[in-house]
Formats: sequence, structure tokens, C-alpha cells
Amino acid sequence: MSDDTTLDTPETPKDEFDQIVDSPFDAALSERYLVYAMSTITARSLPDLRDGLKPVHRRLLWAMRLLRLDPAQGYKKCARVVGDVIGKYHPHGDQSVYDAMVRLAQTFSLRYPLVDGQGNFGNIDGDNAAAYRYTEARLTKTAMQLMAGLNENGTDFRPTYNGEDEEPEVMPGLFPNLLANGAAGIAVGMATSIPSHNVHEVLDAATLLIEQPDASHEQLMAIVRGPDFATGGVLVDSADSIALAYETGRGSFRVRARFEIEWLERGAWQAVITEIPYQVQKGKLIEGIANLIGDRKLPILADVRDESDEAIRIVLEPKNRTVDAHQLMNALFRMSDLESRFSLNMNVLDAAHTPMVMGLGEVLRHWLAHQIEVLLRRSRHRLEAIDARLELLEGYIIAFLNLDRVIAIIRAEDEPKPVLMEEFQLTDRQAEAILNMRLRSLRKLEEMELKRERDKLAAEREGLVKLIDSPARQRTRLKKDIAELRKDYAEDTALGARRTGLEEAAATIEVPLEAMIEREPVTVIVSKRGWIRAMKGHGNDVSGVKFKEGDELEGHFEAQTTDKLLVATASGRFYTLGADRLPGARGFGEPIGSMVDIDGGNAIVRVLAARKGGRLLLAASGGRGFVAPMDDLIAETRKGRQVVNPKGQAVLKVVREVGAGDDHVAAVGDNRKLVVFALADMPEMTRGQGVMLQRYKDGGLSDAITFRLEDGLSWPMGGETGRTRTEIDLLPWRVARGAAGRLPPNGFPKDNCFD
Repeated sequence: MSDDTTLDTPETPKDEFDQIVDSPFDAALSERYLVYAMSTITARSLPDLRDGLKPVHRRLLWAMRLLRLDPAQGYKKCARVVGDVIGKYHPHGDQSVYDAMVRLAQTFSLRYPLVDGQGNFGNIDGDNAAAYRYTEARLTKTAMQLMAGLNENGTDFRPTYNGEDEEPEVMPGLFPNLLANGAAGIAVGMATSIPSHNVHEVLDAATLLIEQPDASHEQLMAIVRGPDFATGGVLVDSADSIALAYETGRGSFRVRARFEIEWLERGAWQAVITEIPYQVQKGKLIEGIANLIGDRKLPILADVRDESDEAIRIVLEPKNRTVDAHQLMNALFRMSDLESRFSLNMNVLDAAHTPMVMGLGEVLRHWLAHQIEVLLRRSRHRLEAIDARLELLEGYIIAFLNLDRVIAIIRAEDEPKPVLMEEFQLTDRQAEAILNMRLRSLRKLEEMELKRERDKLAAEREGLVKLIDSPARQRTRLKKDIAELRKDYAEDTALGARRTGLEEAAATIEVPLEAMIEREPVTVIVSKRGWIRAMKGHGNDVSGVKFKEGDELEGHFEAQTTDKLLVATASGRFYTLGADRLPGARGFGEPIGSMVDIDGGNAIVRVLAARKGGRLLLAASGGRGFVAPMDDLIAETRKGRQVVNPKGQAVLKVVREVGAGDDHVAAVGDNRKLVVFALADMPEMTRGQGVMLQRYKDGGLSDAITFRLEDGLSWPMGGETGRTRTEIDLLPWRVARGAAGRLPPNGFPKDNCFD
């Protein structure tokens, strides 16, 4: 052997999982995420169109069936069921599986429960179910109808996750579970939300499609009128909007609580809620209404009480008997969960496990196609069973016709089976069956019974062959089976009667808060330190009102409890208070700063009642200002609304209401110069700095006011006389806006203020 000769050694094969693959990170991540996403969509979150179940629900029902938990048997612990499911079929957390099982048993979650629970399975208040070691369960009749056909080859079976067992791919029963119980789930990039429906309506619509495969959407909607929720309520959308949602498979429904008015003594009344919208927890609903009362957001409602037992009874007590019931309920529908929206997104997996958004007609047609397939599979399975039985019956009849010879062969031959097969032309199964017959079966009467059974099976076989070969017979048979199932869910049965009413209503109208507040006169009192309170009535003498030590009266004005109060601050920010929320006059009141979020050091300039359609003259100490509509100054939050933007070190100085007939503006500066100009020269704005009212060399604006020129400019005279002086001839001071002005008339107040 030469030196350059090499020996070829076989390479050691490598495990494919040990190989390192060179792949771009983004491509590898995208591929793996796509696998995860598809797994979530097809094997976890979206229901199968054919049985309306997700894998976890299907496995729960299958495990309970194997445990023989049918309605006629006793209950078993839920822990046993959950253990079988996670051990054999669904390797996930026990809590998630138990939660799914609990939902199948809750009468307020499922329109037609599939599990009959015994024990605490939660309640509509939102309380959780007891642990699975305490609760027990079995299947309902509905669940058995959904699983009908599993023993008749109605569906394919697939290996479980570990290959040790088998589970059905889909439940073959005739019960239309997808539409009957609905579904909800969130996958990766898609979701589903299907409400429950009334079974007899769904079955009637399916029957229509069997009779008229090209039936229009309008014909279907004349039967399926809308969702039928487990908790009842009232569907208040129009028929057109409901029909459009079902046509496209996407939309939403408005569901309101059902209520009635109970009349009490002396004309008093109370509203009683007897049904609440689907998926609304009663405890949180009542808490939300109570918060509306506590926050004074619904002044016309005095109290809410929960008087529920097995039936829901929520009592709403109005403020007084003069409150309009419909106004109260409309406000509650808008502000609480007494009205909710349920989304419709009929995103389901079809027979090929492809996610699709379907309309009502498409869902029903796919479901009927599946039921035809199940019918054929069950018919072929029955046909095979009949053929196998007929084969045996023919063998039995031959044996009875030649009974003595058969007995003789059995007694004489060591291996009688081949002899019997050869002499009487029997098959292996027939010969084996004859040899396994009991002696007690050798009666003359047995021959007659066998012939009757053979004739009966032959007739059934003939019918099955015709059924399999004829699509028309298949539709007729399916229609007959649907009619039989419908009897259990008819309109006059407790389970089949429609629960959710249909009553078209207008959209909820936002009722102004003032409309809910009882209108009463009040006198608003404001102190120099910014404390506020309200005294009932008008024309009150406030001279005897007491204040905290070091505080005194700043001003007072008359208002109504329905009024909004504007609080203007030096920074130009306006805040809003409700006159109905002011503290009473018995104490010292409350600081305005505790009712709204006023920045520290930001002084209050003025408090006044907002008048609908009114206007304010606003001006900063720098001399700039504008006219602002009161309606645009009302703030919706505690943080207020910035209205005036003072320039530099200036602050908001003047906040005065513009009179209805005012046509001129008078402004006076710290330098005691007065100008008068037309109100039309002032811009109307909702925010900003405005324009210059008066020009100054030193100081700034002291005061400004609007007035009617023909009435003259008035100001109070000094002393305790209470008299006022009016200057009619204002020609010397009438100048263009922004002028410096000249000294005011003799007798003008030394504090340079108009009041």
C-alpha cells in the first residue's frame, strides 16, 4: 500500500436535531411565529363551524362521555374530569381547563348548558366557582345530542398528543351548537365573537335552506330575528342594522336591561330591573350605579338596592315621585352598564380548518353540508352492520333447516367447521356463529324470529341504499331529523322560549345634567380667602353670615341649583363648579381649591354664574382683552380651561358680564386715564391675549366695563349715601381703541374702579 493511499471511513450519521442550520434570524423568527400563530388560531381560540366547540371543550365532553356521565347517571367530581382531560387529551394547566368546564355549566353564560353542575359554579354577581375538588358534574341532554353519532362512525378520530389514545376531530350531533351557544376567543391577529341564538329559530332557518337552497338573506332574517342571550335583556337595534350585521358577519348589538315600573302609595314609584345585559356582572353593575349616586352624576336617582334571590331584582329609587321614569332610565342606559354592546364577528374554522368570517346564510349552509356528510357516514356504518347481521342470519336459517345434519356433523367430526362450510356453502363467520350457538337457542320458534328479523333488516337496508344514492332523500331525512330535534326546543318549552326581547329604540340621548337637577334658588357666598357656600333662596340678608377668623365676605350673587359657576383665576384659567354641589350655608363652606385643581398661588379673580348665551369682557392688567362667550368657558374637568393668556408679568384683571344692550367699553388705567370706545371694536374669542384696550406709559389696566352709550357711564359716589353718578356727555373720552385717554370726570372713584 502506497503512502498516499487513504482509507475511506463511513461518516457517523447525525441526528437531524443536532444539526446547525444557517438561516437569517428574521426569517427563522417569522417562520416559528407563524407556526405558533396558526396553532393558536386552529387549535385553541377559534371554534369549529361544525360543532361550535374549541378543542378544550370538545375534549371535556369526550372525557365525560368516556366516564359515562350521561344525564341518567350520577355526578362525578370535576377534579376527576379535569385530571382525565389534562392527562389524556389536553396537556395544559388544570385551572384553564376547569374554567372552561365551569363556563359550560353556567346557565348565565351558556344559553344551552352542556354540563350539568352540582355545587358552586359561580354566579352572575361575578363570584368564582368553588375548587374542582368540591364541585361535581355530568352531561346534559343537549351535550348528548351534540355527541350523537360518535359510535356510528359519524366523524373521524385522531391520535391524542402522546399517541396513546384517540379523540374525535369534531362532534357529529345535529344540535347547532355554534349559533345556539355562540363563542368568543382571541387568537393571534384575529378574534371571534358570536352571540347565542334561539335553537328553534336556527333549526327553522336550516329547514328553509333545505327546502330552498337559494333562500335570500331577508328570508333567513325573518326567522332568525337576532341573538337570544342566556340572561335575556332587550335588543334595541333596528331590524335593518341587525340584518346588515348578519349579512357581513361583522357588527354589534345594543342590549338593554329589562325593567318594569312598580307603583307605590301616594303616586310614588320605583324601577325594578329583572334582566341585565349578557356578560354584565350584577355586583359591578350595582357598584357602578351607586358610584353615580355618590358622585352626584345622577341627581334624580336617590338609591339602588339589590333584592335578588334566584331571580334578578335590582330596585332603583328616584329622588322624588315627580322624576320622569323614562328620563331616569335613559340616563342610566347611557351612564351605566344597563346598556351594553355585544360585538358580532363570525370568524370560524371551516371543514378544512381555514379561518373565515361568514354571514348567517354561509354558516348555515356549511353546517348543513356537514350534517349531510354525517348522515351519509352513519348510514354507511349502519349498512355495514346490517350486512354483517344478515350474513349471520342466513347462516342461522340454513342451520335450522338442516338441524339434524348440523348436529350430526358436530358430534362426528373433530373439526366440524370446514365440513359445515363445504356442505352448506357457509362463510367462515357463519360457520363460527353456528358452532358458538347455545343449546337453548335450538328452538323451532327461533326460525320464525330469525326470518322476521331478516326481512326487517332487508327492508331497512333497501331504504339505506336508496338514501345513500339520493340527495333528495338525504335532504328529506335531514329535515325530518331536524323536526324531531326541534320538539325539545319548541317555543312552548322552558328551554326553547326566547329570552331576549326585540324592541327597537332610539340611540341613548345625552341628557344635560341640569335637566336632572331639581331647580331651586340659591344665594352663592364667596369669601376673600376663596371659601364658597350656598344659602337656599333669593333675597337673603348675608350681613349675619359668619366666616373663619381672618376671613370676610368677598361677594355674593343669586343663582339656581341648575347653574354652572365660572371661577376665573389670575392666570387666565377658568374652572367650573355645579351650583347643586356647593356646601350648605350652616358651616363655613369649603375652599374652592378643594373642588377644582387650582395651582398654588393662582388667585381667584371672580366667581359668577354662567348665563346661557351670555358674554364676558375679559382683560389682563397689561391692557389686552377680548369678549368671550360664556358657553365656551365651561370646563368639563377639575383642571379647568385656559382662556386668557396674559403677556409677560400681566394677570387677569377684569371679568365682567356684557349686558344685553351694551354697545361701548370704558377702560381706566392705574394712571387714572379713561378711554371710551365701541364694543364692536373688541374681538369675540374663546382663547388668547386679545387686543389692546388702552395704552400706558406707566402702570397698567385698573378696570374696564361695558355700558349703553345713551344711558351714560355710571359709578358709585363715595360715602354711605349709596348714590351713583352718571355722566352722559362722554365725547371728550370717546377715542379709538388703544388710545392713552384723559383724566376722568370730577367725582370719579379714587380707586379707579367702576363699582
